[in-house]
Amino acid sequence: MDTFYEELKDRVFDLWKAEGLLSERIQIRARALSTTEAIGNPEHQDFPIQKGKEKLMQATLMDAGGQAFTDMYGDYEGTLEAVLRLPMENNYQRAVFISSLNAVLRHLKRIEGSIHCRDEEPVTCGKALVPYLKDRYAGARITQVGFQPRMVENLAPAHPLRVLDMDPDNIGVQKFGVTIEHADNTEDAVEWADLLLVTGTTLANGTVTPLLNKRPIIFYGTTVAGAAHLMGWERFCPCSH
Repeated sequence: MDTFYEELKDRVFDLWKAEGLLSERIQIRARALSTTEAIGNPEHQDFPIQKGKEKLMQATLMDAGGQAFTDMYGDYEGTLEAVLRLPMENNYQRAVFISSLNAVLRHLKRIEGSIHCRDEEPVTCGKALVPYLKDRYAGARITQVGFQPRMVENLAPAHPLRVLDMDPDNIGVQKFGVTIEHADNTEDAVEWADLLLVTGTTLANGTVTPLLNKRPIIFYGTTVAGAAHLMGWERFCPCSH
């Protein structure tokens, strides 16, 4: 197992043990949300989730929900202790762990914003990003990991911008004046940047480790909510629920 996930699991174990959850037979349910359930009906039709290649998998613990964006999705039911025993060898196992982590921390009221924004809220999110960065990162060179169209649309006029993605339909295509690059260019794009803007999906697909401790990072999205809290990471997700 990647050392990052070992550290994260250790922190999760310590928290769940301290809260007395490991001895409980708590059932967690995860399922792949339909596009409409996950994001509603936004005016724009270019979000990754609408293309059907990835879905939000949602775990529910009593009164709380937590999500993970993944391309390997399916049902899961088990105790929290069983979740911690998952080997994290593929995207499905990581998504079960991450969505469960988010649901538990939401139940414990340690985090907010663990459910994806809907309808026209992604537009509001994208418009809020440049003002959010203005004081600390005005004019900064930004490498965005993961193509989030409304963010790219707003960042491109305001910052030197590179965008990395893993969807072959996006690679080499110009979006809002920026040519989307393959994730194979990560090392060069990280070296070039002053700031990394990283999708939380990197937690579920196992690509987060090469991005850590290289440049200042702001993560975005619901997937990273719990990990950001435990690891002390900055997260931008102003319209999540």
